[in-house]
Amino acid sequence: MDNYKNLKRARHHLVFLAALVFGSIFIYFLNNLDMRKQGLGVITIKNAIAPEMTIVKNKLSKEDLSSAKTAWQYFVNNYQESTGLVNSVDNYPSTTLWDTGNYLMALISVEQLNIIDKVEYDKRMKKALTTLSQVELYKGLLPNKVYNAQTLKMTNYENKETETGIGWSAIDIGRIMIPLAYIQFNQPEYSQELHNILARWNIKEMTKEGALFGAVVEEEIEELLQEGRLGYEQYTSKMFATFGVDITNALRYDKYLEFIDMYDVEIPYDKRDKEHSNANNYVVMEPYMLDGLEFGWDYFSKEFSYRLYKAQEERYKDTGILTAVTEDHLDKAPYFIYNSVYVNKQEWVAIDEKGKVHNEMKQLSTKASFAMDALYNTAYTDKLLEALKPLQSDRGWYTGIYEKDGTINKSVTCNTNAIILESLLYKKEGPLLKMIENR
Repeated sequence: MDNYKNLKRARHHLVFLAALVFGSIFIYFLNNLDMRKQGLGVITIKNAIAPEMTIVKNKLSKEDLSSAKTAWQYFVNNYQESTGLVNSVDNYPSTTLWDTGNYLMALISVEQLNIIDKVEYDKRMKKALTTLSQVELYKGLLPNKVYNAQTLKMTNYENKETETGIGWSAIDIGRIMIPLAYIQFNQPEYSQELHNILARWNIKEMTKEGALFGAVVEEEIEELLQEGRLGYEQYTSKMFATFGVDITNALRYDKYLEFIDMYDVEIPYDKRDKEHSNANNYVVMEPYMLDGLEFGWDYFSKEFSYRLYKAQEERYKDTGILTAVTEDHLDKAPYFIYNSVYVNKQEWVAIDEKGKVHNEMKQLSTKASFAMDALYNTAYTDKLLEALKPLQSDRGWYTGIYEKDGTINKSVTCNTNAIILESLLYKKEGPLLKMIENR
């Protein structure tokens, strides 16, 4: 029986690796993925408002390059020589798969922006990929949710070591798969390192009936729970789709889609809210801006992203409050919030993971501002970046400005600084995976 299970697992790995190797198939699939085909029919958006997107590649200004160098300083300061990984938060040696994906994106970006040379890039990339091939896996199946960035020990979110782990996150693993796929397609010199990583991961353990599932461990009891809400679910599923993994339901935008009118803009949201599913249905910029920066958007994410952008611009016109909202770290309790356009039937609220409201923590997000400026480049996004100029530090970019009193949120993170670098690379080169060129 054990031999049969091992053979079955090996077969899954081989299928997955074969899909990674054929980069041309991967690019072809993404370019021809018609997201309008949802369920049993073709779904289109009524009263679409997103303009046609033309990618204009620009030489970065001196100010842009200065911003990029400030962002890269975070990764210089928080690099762990022993493992090649980077802290998720300044001076705190813990990392997740999501933030390791962020780091790889930052590394790709700074090499393309000529901030580091190929020698430095190769040293860092090989070390990180080698480490990823060696980390202990939860139950030998998939990466644990959190690791100590110095020791590689599995930990919980308080960075306390745990022998058995605390489960896996399908959303986080979907995030790291994007830079890994980019590396495989564009930098074949790392093929062996990628093979060593992916040969150990049983990706299909994360899916059930076409949806993404994560493993949650509480009081030593494991439970598999569906992961992802509108935006996040589709963004992280795209990479799995190219590798033959069944995520047919996770890719669908229409299945749980509802709209709420805000400033005469129909805002999309996931009807699986806290009341009905015990999970929060955050509507934030994060998945849509990453989808734009990396894939160039699909039919739905392009429209939904623009609607969120317009609602934020309209809020500024109505209230005078500069608005760019997403998930972010804080420099005070509760230390992490989802600053939401809409969540759990409430407009413009900031909540923690448990659903508690922390509106005094609402802020102008640094990373959301940079991403919106790269994607839309409007007079409004110019105002956003102008307001953020005081947020540069020798540790990297601070996370944001609190709406309540205009003070700076001095949390410095991998996520913020990586997305700034991605945004600046987008301004220079367009989407990382070039999906949008022929649309």
